[in-house]
Amino acid sequence: MSSGVIVAGAGPAGRALVHRLVRAGVPVTLVDPNPERVWRSTFACWSDELPDWIDSAAFAARMDRIGVAGRGLEEVARGYTVFDTPGLQRSLSVDGAHVVASRVSEIDGARVHLDDGTVLTADAVVDCRGALPHDAPRQTAYGVVVDEAAAAPVLEGHQALLMDWRGGAEDRRALPSFLYVVPLGGGEYLLEETCLAGYPALGLDELQRRLENRLGGMPTDIRRVEHVAFPLTGSSPQPWRDRPFCFGAAGGFKNPTTGYSVATSLMCTDAVVAALAAGQDPTRALWPTATRAVHNLRLRGLSALLRLSPSQTVAFFEAFFAMPIPAQRAYLSDRGDLTGTMGAMTRVIKAVDMRTRTVVARGAMAKPSWAGDTAGTPL
Repeated sequence: MSSGVIVAGAGPAGRALVHRLVRAGVPVTLVDPNPERVWRSTFACWSDELPDWIDSAAFAARMDRIGVAGRGLEEVARGYTVFDTPGLQRSLSVDGAHVVASRVSEIDGARVHLDDGTVLTADAVVDCRGALPHDAPRQTAYGVVVDEAAAAPVLEGHQALLMDWRGGAEDRRALPSFLYVVPLGGGEYLLEETCLAGYPALGLDELQRRLENRLGGMPTDIRRVEHVAFPLTGSSPQPWRDRPFCFGAAGGFKNPTTGYSVATSLMCTDAVVAALAAGQDPTRALWPTATRAVHNLRLRGLSALLRLSPSQTVAFFEAFFAMPIPAQRAYLSDRGDLTGTMGAMTRVIKAVDMRTRTVVARGAMAKPSWAGDTAGTPL
């Protein structure tokens, strides 16, 4: 039985892991330079990705369907959840853990060196500090929070919009962007212009300009502004080889097609807790061969996506969301469904025109500079 775990990082993945370790009776120390900092980002996920232990107070809005627009506006009949970010943070209580407000300068095996010279030791160390800055495609977004009246014309009668590719860039050759609109609770809505993936990605100034153009001018009553910019890949192309063990965005849990990682981290938390409580390395539980293969396929999918023209990108996502929900779920949510992932990719490729099909195939086969040694390397 483990006698102690150190978790570095108090973001959603780290805090969730500490929360569940405490409840499993495992002694745990949480290290973060500002462990009580208030989270500001908007988090969302497909509802069927969530474990059943998440408190309902963590949810701002839940819907059975969500709009997706390519050339026309359709709905995807799959449940979607928007987190109440402060509620999620509060629900992941770390009471019962030893909390150290300090910055980690180095992790050396089971020894954690802090920037004040202190050295902490434990049976196991988990790095949850997020995907540290590195050369990789990025997702960027510029959003404004408004009231329901300002959001209603954009929603066109829908509860939320996952991707609205209509509008965006004036130059048809430019990197595309889409509008994302979700309720945040309390009558507030986020309207966000998003660059799904770029290498380099669109800058925030350009996204702000596009959002203003799309809306015909910025709303007069903007309650707050949200900026998004993060790498779409983990710090390592093969996170199962990382030492110490990394969890969350730091450990390759971010889906490179969507940028989502929070729900996956929450769903995998108990598997990590079980391994740590038994004194085992969680890598074996979280990264079996099929999961590694899916991870590599998703990186190849990102490489292909980056090569598409704006019109091909729209056609690609129209084909994707026209698939049955189980096929969509296999690619977007299931880390270990190799057959389903390959099947979904094949269905999309067959549904697009030959030119797009060729671009996707070449992109998937090429070895991108940012993927390190992932493509074509042993699992």
